[in-house]
Order: sequence, then C-alpha cells, then structure tokens
Amino acid sequence: MMQACLAEESVIARRLTFAALFVVTLAASLWLAVIALAPGGFGILDLAALVLFAATLPWMVAGFWNAVIGFIVMRFTADPAMAVLPITARVRDDETVTVSTAILLCVRNELPARIIRNLEPTLAGIVASGYGERFHLYVLSDTNDADLALKEETHFSDLARRWRDRVAITYRRRTINSGYKAGNIREFCERWGGRHEFAVTLDADSFMTADAMLRLVRIMQADPRLGILQGLVVGLPSTSLFARIFQFGMRLGMRSYTIGSAWWQSDCGPYWGHNAVLRLEPFTRYCELPVLNNGERERHILSHDQIEAALMRSAGYHVRVVAQEDLGWEENPPTLLEFMRRDLRWCQGNMQYFRLLSLANLKPVSRYQLMLAIVMFIGSPAWIGLLLLATVMLASFDSPARFIRSDVGNMLFAWVLVMWFAPKIASFIDLLLRPEARRGFGGGRRIVVNFVIETVYSTVLCPILWISHTIFLAGLLFDREIGWIGQVRDDHAVSFRLALSSLWPQTLIGWIAIGLVSATQPAALPYVLFLAGGPALAVPFAMVTAWAPLGRLAIAIGIGRLPEETATPEELLLLSLPAIRPAVQPGSV
Repeated sequence: MMQACLAEESVIARRLTFAALFVVTLAASLWLAVIALAPGGFGILDLAALVLFAATLPWMVAGFWNAVIGFIVMRFTADPAMAVLPITARVRDDETVTVSTAILLCVRNELPARIIRNLEPTLAGIVASGYGERFHLYVLSDTNDADLALKEETHFSDLARRWRDRVAITYRRRTINSGYKAGNIREFCERWGGRHEFAVTLDADSFMTADAMLRLVRIMQADPRLGILQGLVVGLPSTSLFARIFQFGMRLGMRSYTIGSAWWQSDCGPYWGHNAVLRLEPFTRYCELPVLNNGERERHILSHDQIEAALMRSAGYHVRVVAQEDLGWEENPPTLLEFMRRDLRWCQGNMQYFRLLSLANLKPVSRYQLMLAIVMFIGSPAWIGLLLLATVMLASFDSPARFIRSDVGNMLFAWVLVMWFAPKIASFIDLLLRPEARRGFGGGRRIVVNFVIETVYSTVLCPILWISHTIFLAGLLFDREIGWIGQVRDDHAVSFRLALSSLWPQTLIGWIAIGLVSATQPAALPYVLFLAGGPALAVPFAMVTAWAPLGRLAIAIGIGRLPEETATPEELLLLSLPAIRPAVQPGSV
C-alpha cells in the first residue's frame, strides 16, 4: 500500500512539473512576442498577430517538453521503455499465456492479398509458439465495393481453410457500416466479445509479429489494472520518396515524444487505434462511443481512439504505452495527396472532440489530450493567418522596423524552430551518441544527411498541410465532411493536372505572399519563405516525391534508411517488401 501511494505521489509530481513547464514556456513565448511587436506601439494588428501566435503554441510547447523529458530518459536510463513502464521488467516473455485473445483486423475497400501477406507470418509465429488455440482472428469488413467484397470472401475463406485446426479465423462483412471503424469493433464486442479476455486491434496496413503480440498479452496478464496497452507504432520500409523521408522523421519524432509523454502521463497513456491490446470486458462496458447530434442529423465519431482511451481511464483502468520500436509497424501513404486525404479525416475526427470535452468523470490528463488533439489542427489556420497578416503588414509599411524588433524577432523565430523540431532533434542527438543505433540507420554520416533532408522536407510539407486544414475547417462550418474511404497504398505517379487541381490554393497563396514581400520588403523574404515556400512549391513537390525512379534511387543510396533495412527481422523478410534488401550492408559509423 505504501509503495502504491509513493508511486501515485510521484506521478502527481511529474504532472505538476510538466504543467508548470508548459505554462511558463507558453507565457514566456507570448511575452517575447509582445516585446518583438512593440516598436510601433501595440495596435489591433499586433494584437491579432499575438492571438494567432498563441493558437500555434500549445502543440509546439507540449512537443518541446515531451522531447526534452524523453531525451533525458533515453540518455540516463538503461532501458527507457522500462523506465516509463516498470512492469515490463517483470515480464520475461516465457510466461504461460492463459487468456483467450481475439485479433481484430478492420478492413474497408482494401486489397485482400496485401492484407493476407501481412497476416500469415504472424499466424505462423503464433502457431510456432504453441499458443494457436489461445488466439482467434476476426476479419471485420466494412467493404462496400461489390468486387472487393467478392475477393475478400474468396481470399479469407481460403485463408481460414489453410489455417484450420491451427488458428481459428472468422470473416464477417457488415452491410450497414454505422459508426465507422469504432462501430465495426463495437459490433464484434456485442456479438463475440464475451468469448475472449483480450483483443489485439489491427488496421489493414498493420503488421505485428507474433512475439510482439505475445509480449503485449503477457504484460496485460501481469497487471489486471491495464485496460489498453499500446505498442509504439513505426512505419514499414517504403519505396516512394515521399514515404521514405516521412518514415525517417516519424521514427525520430515518435520515440522521444512518446517516452517523454509516457513519463508524466503514466496511466493516462495514448491509444492510436491499432497495434494495441484491449481488455474486452471493460472496453465493452465502458467504451461505447456517444453518437453526436446537432439537431439535424446524427454523426458518428471518426477519431475513436483518444476518446476510447479517455473512457477506459475514467472507468479506473490504466492506459499505457510500451515505447519499443519492434512491437508494430504500419504503412505510410505513398504520396502527398494520399497523405492529405488521411490527414483531413483525422482533422474532422479531432474537431468532434469539442463535443466530448464536457463528458463526466474524465481525468484531467484525458481532457488535456483531447484538447491538444483539437489545437493540433486549430493551429493550422493560425499559421496561415500569420502568413497573410505578415504579408499585409510588410506590404503596408515602409520598413519592418515599424512593427517588429529584428533582434527579438530573430530570437523568437529561432525559438519557434527549436520547439517545432525538438522531438526529432532529441532522437537525432540520442542516435548519434549510440554506436549500435547509428549502425542500424546506416552510419553517422547517413543519419546527418537524412536529418537535413527531412528537416527541409518538413519545412515544405507542413505549410501545405496547414492550408489544407484551413480550407477544410472552413468547409466544416458549412457541413462539408469527408467519409471513411479506402486508401491507395501502392506507389503511383502524380500527374501535373492532378497535383494542380488538388493544390492550386496552396500554390496561389504561396506565390502571392512571396510576390508581395519581394516587391515591398525583399529583406524579409527569408522569413516569409518559412511559411510560403512550401505552398509555392506544392505542385512540383507532390509530383517529384511520387516519382518512382527517385524512390528507387533513395533506397539505393540510403535516403530514409531504417534499421529494418540494415538488419531485417526474419518476419519482415517474409513480407518481401520491395524496400528491403537483405544484402545491404551498414554504412560507416
């Protein structure tokens, strides 16, 4: 009892520390902005700039301190994953698996052969472990394409026959797709959930090894307080240039950010909706999502994961993350346009959290997580508002010194860049200080080159997405919505016509800002390019990063190299991924 009280006091102290750092940093950043905007007096335009800047800060400040904390944990603990989830040290990975676990694979208008490619190595590993009878695969389809539905039925019937008497497999397709993915899983819970203690959730692009599933299940067995246990999800090695650069940045950013947030969030951890284990009885009882009603029609929640985690925690169960990079992979979109489609679905789903902030009994950390998910997208129109406001102010005054102090402004600009890139910087430094990790990514020089490439890439990509979010959020005010549709996962070219038709707003906004500033205040152009350069180049960026020869060149010279491409786990070799070349040798250290 004493030990539990001390642990709880430690978590409270950590949360208060993070909150204090967050508030002080937010206030200091705003005060620095006030000083920078003060030279010509503080007028209505200055106030507007300050309000817009304030809207961009929460996401950056949270990311900065999560990265700093994550870096400290990574550098000064022998096992960072164990440091933020101590129970992992008590699980030896040879404990008897005593529970029945459902594997829930949610699909919608996907190619079944590709899904089965990712499934069979896992099934083989489960059978080899001797625990085949403890697992049951459920393929939960929401496919509404008749041809794909027929292929699904054929392919998954064949799969069930091949694995008969080794692993049970059930295929079910809904004809009424209410509730999207959450409704799909809810229907499983009501129909079959009572047969199993746990469920492993997978998306159509997920891959988990049998060892990863068994490890998460054993940790869940060891702690009955755990309601959701999330593995750290990383990208599968990709072949398109767009996805390869993204996968490298994702790998860097996710590690420090997740470890840092796990240090203080503790039992209110994240759930990303897949590659995780659920305790089915409390999930079924407490995690049914409300249907939103605006007086005209009902709307189901798209981004189900965060609110399910909040509901599980409010019921008294823990939500935790195991910050290891070998517990699950996912495929990243191969092109900018496919990435934007997925991103806008998340944007719409996160905006629905406004209606859920007032739910009773949510923990304070859960409310923070929901709010942060909202401001992640609210920050986008704020950034674009700053771009437009800065352009107008620069074009209206004879000198930037009339409305901004250059010395403090430069300091603020540098501070924003540090906060923005902090999660990737933290992992980048940690990698360079670990010889074995350096070898996995292809050597120190390659890591440095890839970090520079990814930094430029993110500087181009983010403002493009911000304009996309801004337009979409404006459309939401007029009931413009996006549905739950399948994704194009294979590499494909993006034509000039398609890129221009999709990205003309970004192009127009970018070039107008660049043109006006060039004509009036050319000395300020480098700062404006930070927000306008990416949108101005959106069309060629979408085309070039989808061009197959550049993707092949990137693989050959190690752009976006992941450890799985240097020393490939046996299970990934079975997937025959085009990006993986087993004969590739690590670069110099």
